[in-house]
Amino acid sequence: MSTSKSSAAWPHCELPPSLVAESRDDIAILKLNRPEKRNAFNPLLVRGIEAFFTSLPDDVKAVVIHGAGDHFSAGLDLSDLREQNASEGMFHSRMWHQAFEKIEFGRVPVISVLHGAVVGGGLELAASTHIRVAESSAYYALPEGIRGIFVGGGGSVRISRLIGASRMMEMMLTGRTYGADDGLRFALSHYVVAPGEGLAKGIELAKRVAQNAALTNFAVMQALPRIAEAEPATGLLLESMMSSIAQADPAAKERLRDFLEKRAAKVSHR
Repeated sequence: MSTSKSSAAWPHCELPPSLVAESRDDIAILKLNRPEKRNAFNPLLVRGIEAFFTSLPDDVKAVVIHGAGDHFSAGLDLSDLREQNASEGMFHSRMWHQAFEKIEFGRVPVISVLHGAVVGGGLELAASTHIRVAESSAYYALPEGIRGIFVGGGGSVRISRLIGASRMMEMMLTGRTYGADDGLRFALSHYVVAPGEGLAKGIELAKRVAQNAALTNFAVMQALPRIAEAEPATGLLLESMMSSIAQADPAAKERLRDFLEKRAAKVSHR
């Protein structure tokens, strides 16, 4: 039987009103809750995201992030942006880096559910998650270039890794938007679903990945990105080490026995 616990007062840490968290069994759901601002980011919201992922309870095995209202996130709240000197700007950017690093290199897989505007910092947040589900209403943009600013939430690393520096450059220089189908083709998302179906799909995927061995999920999230960026010989050595550690895990041994003794389903295409 599924149990659900929802509260603006997330019991594991203090969250701002711009974030609402709930738990459903071993899945946590985090909602960006500034619909009147198209879920645009201010420092309070960014720090709240960091606090949420820093304090995840041990029984949570996956997280789903989505946005209230008509949009996932329109990025930085420009009305909250004041003139800054270089050092203030750098520390503001590093605050975003620290928060989103808790997602990308955190303890559990994170699925983002995208709809409406996935713009600027909203796209930077999405790029830090491990699986991205887009509703057909989703559109992507990096308007920093036409605003006279530059990405500061990790986009130059994460987004360029997904779509290539050339396409990211074009998006920033021209302010061009891409729709959900383009985003799927460019790997900005992994799935496209009908309007209103994103959260259910995100939860379905979260439940699926939560069934994996915890050490395997950790290896995929922590080792795979670093192997992909490493010099090949170093990557292959790290792969061998991670493979040996994962298969020595008791959970892995039990799953292998289940397969060999025909208690586990074979892989098939549906």
